[in-house]
Formats: sequence, structure tokens, C-alpha cells
Amino acid sequence: MQSSEPLSKVYDLPFFDNVHRQLVRDLSWWCGANLARGEREDEDVDIDAHCRALVTALGEAGWLRYCVPANVGGVFPQLDVRMLCLIRETLAYHEGLADFAFAMQGLGSGAITLAGTPEQQQRYLPGVAAGKLIAAFALSEPEAGSDAAALTTTATRTDNSYYLNGIKTWTSNGGIADFYIVFARSKDVAGPKGISAFIVPADAPGLSIVERITVIAPHPLATLRFEECRVPATNMLGAEGEGFRIAMQTLDIFRASVAAAATGFARRALDEAVQYVQQRRMFGQMLADMQMTQAKLANMATAITASALLTYQAAWLHDVGNHVTKREVAMAKMTATESAQRVIDDAVQLFGGRGVQRGQIAERLYREIRALRIYEGATEVQQLIIARSLLKEG
Repeated sequence: MQSSEPLSKVYDLPFFDNVHRQLVRDLSWWCGANLARGEREDEDVDIDAHCRALVTALGEAGWLRYCVPANVGGVFPQLDVRMLCLIRETLAYHEGLADFAFAMQGLGSGAITLAGTPEQQQRYLPGVAAGKLIAAFALSEPEAGSDAAALTTTATRTDNSYYLNGIKTWTSNGGIADFYIVFARSKDVAGPKGISAFIVPADAPGLSIVERITVIAPHPLATLRFEECRVPATNMLGAEGEGFRIAMQTLDIFRASVAAAATGFARRALDEAVQYVQQRRMFGQMLADMQMTQAKLANMATAITASALLTYQAAWLHDVGNHVTKREVAMAKMTATESAQRVIDDAVQLFGGRGVQRGQIAERLYREIRALRIYEGATEVQQLIIARSLLKEG
């Protein structure tokens, strides 16, 4: 199939340098040669093993080097959000689990990049970049999802250690990670100021996996329990009480890449739909000849371009403009994920019965996109961020 994805005119805009454009070409070629392109059946695959294999492959190919800074094996002195977005959009276009594997290496280690000591960075980040250590980000709890500042997991100081007690859930890479970035309340202070961040090895005594969570687009996901889980004080990230700020800074960097992944899923849906409607005959003509079909395709393409422009504007403002991009990122994440849901739904409609057949690419994309409207801040949370920013300015 001829793909529009590597040749999108969006990449010709001044948001990007030649190194970004070359990356899209190189990664698109690599994906075509190494990824499943959506043809595998989830139920026939060991998701844990496949995810580990993808992390290894991405590491060996050098793509995970974009998740860490240059001093620990990365490519750029600082994380380049445009690169993160381009990589996620391209991987999502080809295979959702590959996008997940890349994203979690970045999100799971991002707090170490932002707040880790040189010793912490050297201990973990080269392994992340090489695909030899799998990272995870443990923030959500059963009663603290969107309201992360309400978390109740505790970290109690005793001599040179902290003892963690509590439950973390919806932890991506839960069960296969080598280490977790865990956020816990280390001070008897309500709200965000009492929260600290810790690096917790997966084999730490007192850490257990109590449930593996199965979702509509399978990936490693688990609930973790901490029972007097001892963590050396040297594993704290930043100063005590800075954990919530570190978590939000990490999410602010990687949230734009969620928008990019949604755009990649939507691009794939449009390409699949364009190919199909030119082959499907109905009522004596091609499905593509019908005005209703053409209207759908036009709306799909326009929504994808608008999403890409918002996404890469936000990434450019972070990388080049040195702006605080919370509002722009929220706009991109909200628009791209909501638009991708509509684009993929339209693609399913165009495919008819095949669109809901298990294992078909349109059906797979339909399952892949749904979670993106929830994780790393649901659409409703993004609306609050945007509105509050506007009201504060006013």
C-alpha cells in the first residue's frame, strides 16, 4: 500500500529541521521491514514477550536513544519533543504495541532525565536507551487517577531508607518493567506538596504484582502493591516534596507525543480507507465515487492535518520557543485524540462488516485509539487546563 505518512506536507513546514525529516524517512523504512503492520492476532501473541522483543529491537536499532539525553547515550543534549512526536506518530502508524514500547521507555525514565542525580542517570538511562532495561511510571491509584495529587501511597523515612505502603494501578509495563518511578506521600501534608518520587527496582522486597489488567488493546498493564517496600533514600528523585512537580513536568513533555500517536493511528485509518473505497464496488459504481464517501474522506483528512499542526506547534514551542506549553499541549492532546476517534470510526463505517471483524486493521485501530482519550489526562482534564489558562490570562 502506498502510504501518505512519510510524505505528509506537514513535515515540510518550518517546525522541523532536515534531521527530523530524515528521521521520518529512516524510521518509516525500518518499520516497514521490522514491524507487523497490524496483521497479527492479539490472542495468538504473548503480549509480555512481544513487548520485551519490541523494546530490544527498538534499542538495538537506536530509536530509544531519543528517549534520553546525550550524556547517557542519547542523541540530543536535551529531550527533543518534536523527535519524540515524530517517532510515536510513525510507530503508531505501523504497530500500536511498538508505539507503546517506545513511549513507556520515555515516560518511564523521564523523571530520571529531569530530576535524577548523575549517578542515578548513569545507572538507569544507558540501559533504557539500549533496550536492556524496561521502565515504568507508577502514579495512578484506585482513588487517584485524574486527581493525582490525591494519592495515598505513603513513604515513611527510617534511617537511610523509605518504606513504601499502598497500591498503584493502571501501571503500563507493570509486570515486565525492571524499575518503576513511584510517587508517594512522604510528608504529612495534603495535596501535591507532600509527594515525593522514588526509583523502585522491580525486585525490591515488598513490591508485588497483584493483578494483571486486560484492556481492549492489549499491552502489559498491572496493579502493584507496596507492603513495607524498602527503598534506599538515595533512590529519591529530586528533593523531598518535589515528586508531584516532577510528575507533571514529565507528563508535560510526553503528553504531546500522545497527540502524535493518535495522529499516526488516524493516518493509517485514512490510508486504509482510501485504498479500500477505490476497490469496493457497490450499486454499480466504486464506493469512492459516492459523494457521501468523498465527504467522509475530506473530513478525515482535514481533521488529521489540524491535529498534526496543533501537535507540532506545541512541540516546536517547547523545543525552539522555550515556552511553557501546558495549554498548547492540552489543545493538541484533546484535538488529536478526539479527532482520531472520529476518523477511525468513519473508517470502520466505510469498511462495513469488515470494519468490526476481529483482526482487521480498522477494527484494531478502533480498539487502539480509545485509551488515548483517557490516559495522561482525559479530554475533560485537558479542557480544564485550557479554560483555566485562558481565565488566568484574562
